[in-house]
Amino acid sequence: MTLLRRPGPWIGLLLVLLAATAPGWLGAYYLGVLSTAYYFGVFAMSWDLLFGFAGEVNFGPTFMIGTGAYAAGLMNNAGFGIPLCIAGGAAAAVVGGLILALPALRLRGPYFGLVTLVAVLLLLDCIVIFAGVTGGEIGMMVPSILSVSAVTNYWYAFGFLAISAVILFGLSRSSLGLILQATGQDRIGAAALGFNVTKHKLAAFCISALFSGVAGAMITFYEGIASVDTVVSLALTVQIVIAVVFGGRRTIVGAIIGGIFLILFNELLRPLGQLNSLVVSGIALVVIIFFPDGALGWMFHSRDES
Repeated sequence: MTLLRRPGPWIGLLLVLLAATAPGWLGAYYLGVLSTAYYFGVFAMSWDLLFGFAGEVNFGPTFMIGTGAYAAGLMNNAGFGIPLCIAGGAAAAVVGGLILALPALRLRGPYFGLVTLVAVLLLLDCIVIFAGVTGGEIGMMVPSILSVSAVTNYWYAFGFLAISAVILFGLSRSSLGLILQATGQDRIGAAALGFNVTKHKLAAFCISALFSGVAGAMITFYEGIASVDTVVSLALTVQIVIAVVFGGRRTIVGAIIGGIFLILFNELLRPLGQLNSLVVSGIALVVIIFFPDGALGWMFHSRDES
């Protein structure tokens, strides 16, 4: 009953109802914007599991997103069907995540973040160097797409977001999530209690890579192209960080809200041109300074105080 007195569940229910009925009152263009926002929400949730819970400052979420996207695109160009390509993209992202995490998790402090950042730069270089296969900076077209129907694409994106949210939220409240929170807050203390810190952080990295890879593959088949700007760029990394901070780190649900809000806000400010990024960055800076727990954290904190 205490949970029902909080605003969070009711706001969440309202948002779910609005999303579930959106095809009935929104046009194809705005359904397309929301579809992109939903995939971005999965990007943010995946990053929040590693940063918010495990406490690892990962500057390379797009390494796993891009690996999944380009692997799926290459498989599709080789003649494989979409389901197999998405599975292959997810597997490639997990393998890439493991290759990155095994040496990176041995490092402490800013060095972990620097390694993940360099991994993104290496992926960008590989895409440019092998432009004959990857399409380079222009992007790699894929022969297959999820659907030509905006409504069908919307349901693919919404269904994937809903399933991902349920799984990741459940994991965040499981023993794995609790151990990750403990290791993120006090690594030495968690190790002293007998927890295998590296093993649990590696598990979080693999889970994050899995969902990032699937989301990267699905957005490739939604847009019909795997491009640097869509799935690899450092600008996308910054947007993911802003989304999680704005929504509230260590909440999973807050990452969804932050991700969707950021995409919709960018769309609303599109007429401003270059000022768009300035306004969004300014809002993010205000949130970080005055509301470090994010919008969702501030909401619950205010409710508890009252």
